[in-house]
Amino acid sequence: MLTEKQEEIMEAIWCAGEHRNYSVEAVRKNCVIDFTASELAVLEEMGLIVTNADKILFSSTGKQLAERIMRRHRLAEVLVSTVLKLKNSAMEEVACKVEHCLEPEVEESICTLLGHPEVCPDGKLIPQGRCCKKRLKVVNSVVMGLDKLKPREKGKISYIEPGSHSNLHQLISLGLHPGIVVSVHRTAPAVCIKFDNTELALDKEIAKNIFVWKIDSDIS
Repeated sequence: MLTEKQEEIMEAIWCAGEHRNYSVEAVRKNCVIDFTASELAVLEEMGLIVTNADKILFSSTGKQLAERIMRRHRLAEVLVSTVLKLKNSAMEEVACKVEHCLEPEVEESICTLLGHPEVCPDGKLIPQGRCCKKRLKVVNSVVMGLDKLKPREKGKISYIEPGSHSNLHQLISLGLHPGIVVSVHRTAPAVCIKFDNTELALDKEIAKNIFVWKIDSDIS
């Protein structure tokens, strides 16, 4: 998992490369934040980039990761420009914030909703995703009640509606809170889930109030 700053550096390397300029100076010009040589060294230690003299190149792994990062960023630009009607610097600022929050399963639904755009507002190519190659036209609901998941399916908790404050506090004390990934083992007579090193049986009425992003097992 990269930090937001590391993702911004990866974006800058990608953008510089689109102009066939792989110099450190070109990367700096394309980066919205300052970075140090030591921060580049960390990315190289992670096996994502290769530095050679004054050039920065992606490794094969780094290129794949950067492609996904750029896809999220440019989809976010299309989203905020078409839905929020923002332009120029305002669009870029909001898009930068949105891209870091896009989960893979949400990204796919947004892309499908937007009609699989091929370019962002300033005409730059948007890397294709799995949904583009399949030309999906139906946006599946990615947020649903935990009770809707089937055995062996997983979901990341988005939010919890407090049926009662006591139930909400109890769930939080047990470690169930937004961001936690749960897997379902059984759905009857109770919804049995596992997360971290905890197994828990929930009444179906309580499970209905826990909303999750369904995680597609094909999404890496």
